[in-house]
Amino acid sequence: MRLLSARLIVSLIIGVTLVSLSSSYYEVLVQKQSLRRDLQRRAEVLGESLARNVERELDRDSIQALQRTVQRFGNREHLLGLAVYDRQGRLIAITKDLAPLMPTAPPVMSQALNGNHGADVFQRLGTAPVNIYALPLHRQEDVRGVLAIVHDAGYIKDQSLRIWRETFLSALAHVFLIVLITLLIVRWSIAGPIARTAQWMRALRTGRASSTRIKVPDMELFRPLAREVATFAETLTTARSAAETEARLREEGQSQWTADRLAIHIRSRLGDGRLFVVSNREPYMHTRRGKFLEVSVPPSGLVTALEPVLCACDGTWIAHGSGDADMEAIDHHNRLRVPPEDPQYTLRRVWLTKEEEEGYYYGFANEGLWPLCHIAHTRPIFRANDWQHYQAVNNKFADALLEEMEGTINPVVLVQDYHFALLPRLIKQRRRDARVAIFWHIPWPNQEAFGICPWQRELVDGLLGADLIGFHIQSHCNNFLQTADRIVESRIDRERFSVQRHGHLTMVRPFPISVDFADAGGETAQEPPYVERSALLKALGIEAAFLGVGVDRLDYTKGILERFLAIERFLEKYPRYQGQFTFIQIGAPSRSHIKRYHDLQAEVEAEADRINWRFRLDRWKPIVLLNWQHSHKEIQAYYRAADLCLVTALHDGMNLVAKEFVAARSDERGVLILSCFTGAARELTDALQVNPYDIDQTAEAIHAALEMEPEEKQLRLQRMRKIVRERNVYHWAGTLIADLCELRLDVPEKARKAHRGASVG
Repeated sequence: MRLLSARLIVSLIIGVTLVSLSSSYYEVLVQKQSLRRDLQRRAEVLGESLARNVERELDRDSIQALQRTVQRFGNREHLLGLAVYDRQGRLIAITKDLAPLMPTAPPVMSQALNGNHGADVFQRLGTAPVNIYALPLHRQEDVRGVLAIVHDAGYIKDQSLRIWRETFLSALAHVFLIVLITLLIVRWSIAGPIARTAQWMRALRTGRASSTRIKVPDMELFRPLAREVATFAETLTTARSAAETEARLREEGQSQWTADRLAIHIRSRLGDGRLFVVSNREPYMHTRRGKFLEVSVPPSGLVTALEPVLCACDGTWIAHGSGDADMEAIDHHNRLRVPPEDPQYTLRRVWLTKEEEEGYYYGFANEGLWPLCHIAHTRPIFRANDWQHYQAVNNKFADALLEEMEGTINPVVLVQDYHFALLPRLIKQRRRDARVAIFWHIPWPNQEAFGICPWQRELVDGLLGADLIGFHIQSHCNNFLQTADRIVESRIDRERFSVQRHGHLTMVRPFPISVDFADAGGETAQEPPYVERSALLKALGIEAAFLGVGVDRLDYTKGILERFLAIERFLEKYPRYQGQFTFIQIGAPSRSHIKRYHDLQAEVEAEADRINWRFRLDRWKPIVLLNWQHSHKEIQAYYRAADLCLVTALHDGMNLVAKEFVAARSDERGVLILSCFTGAARELTDALQVNPYDIDQTAEAIHAALEMEPEEKQLRLQRMRKIVRERNVYHWAGTLIADLCELRLDVPEKARKAHRGASVG
């Protein structure tokens, strides 16, 4: 840093000095030119005023009078003297002080005579710099002689020297001030932050820094460097955390799935293959904020689970580009490398028209398949136009996927959810060597219920193009096998849970999805629940001794209205909890331009207002409805502060809220009340399981949760946390992709050679 300061100071001194000298030279030059022009004007004015008098005296041939005139006007400022010459250059009259300096006519006299106009010249008389102005003298039309006016020009040099001197002193002062200010800036804005950052990085390296929040101190001046340092710190902290977790698990004899373990596991299974993920939702979205592009990660456990795999094998994620600035961030192949801070895999965006999105996503997928599969007593709507858009979008994604797979040997494709039921068949028809799996994130209903769909045969046939179909739980697998057996011509093997159709074998397996246990707060110490609860309630402006929480999208399958009725019934049956128990419902709006969802939001708000109006006291109300999007960090605070969490879905494939709550409770306090109609109920058997349609049963469960002994709460949570820890989201991704890679494919050798040849070409 001292060497840097010395170099900077020397450079500043040289630079400021050169700039000052250049500026001074220009200033002196301009000033000199100005003084010369001023002297010339003065000589011209004086010559004009004297010319008539001199010409009159010459007409009279009065030499003595002419001498007196010349002598009288020769006493002006900076004027050395006057002289009068005839046409032949003979001296007629001259001031006595000038006579010794100019005994003969100056050369400028000939210039004035020849041009018949005034002329001047700067020259030296002896050692003195002078300006001589020669003006022709006339008699009528003839030139009789020349009047010479001689000014002392020495003061111009004196003025120039004064400017040089002042500029030099000013430059010295500027150099001193600039060096001083620069040293202060270097110390405060560069040396200080760099020293603090070095100390901070040393603490990270030695493991003494807090890893709860990676923030580079005071590095605004070096923003690109700051970003790289922050990324480096995040990577270092994550690596250390993973190593510590692995060491702890080895010490305890456990084997927990982590992102690093998942990446290594899948890389060994893929071999020379490459992974392609297809989903409606993209892992990174670009939106415009004024002049800048902002990158956001949509809240999704899918990104958490699959990104380590894609990074490990340099895979490709194909998704709908839904951000308003997504088109500005791609190349001419509709691709970009992600994650933005450390690109390791490719995101391929597929563009949908407004009509396609309306028909395929909001129409067929969410007004048709969603209510059909959830059996939540909302009538599914099937429109022929929506079905056409669903088919068109599946074909569009198939074309994009096949384009990305071109030339790839042993491609592995993982299709996500009910948006792409037709995609597996479309891929297998053109790439029989591809391993294709689809994971169905929502329930699969019984065969009678699914029979409502007018295009049930096409959907089941499309799914059976996959080599592996995954559901959350075994009962959904059973329902699918029964549906396939009834709808399409196939052979069902119930022992192996497989379906054979058109010579192609499809395996059907349960893969219960989960959460990232560590990311949900499962491995970190937090503030005590009562501290967070006090802060949260204070921010909401209410007082309560007991707190419940629910976290859901505003969806009719989540049982929010039934939940509110159960809270009302609980307060009726146990009035001592009035003024004591508050339930906070975090309800993010969802698909609000679909009429059923729009109506539901109004119903939920009205029901909360009705119950609050019935029971509300001064600084207490039973239900607080927060119907806006909350961040993951904000939701974690509510999980940790609550005495209980209510998950009352009427039908759900898994429901990750239940697992997030369990993972967040590292204090091993709190009670989970869980609907028996969720996939999570099959794993989290220590939750208080309820039928959400039975209002009294749910009310009794709330009472039991609040009255439960701390020892029982701890024991229940310990068992549930063990399940969530061991079967986390990385376990889900690892087993799903590993099972897919281990399947035997019956691919004709001709097709295999064709694709291998295309790859080589």
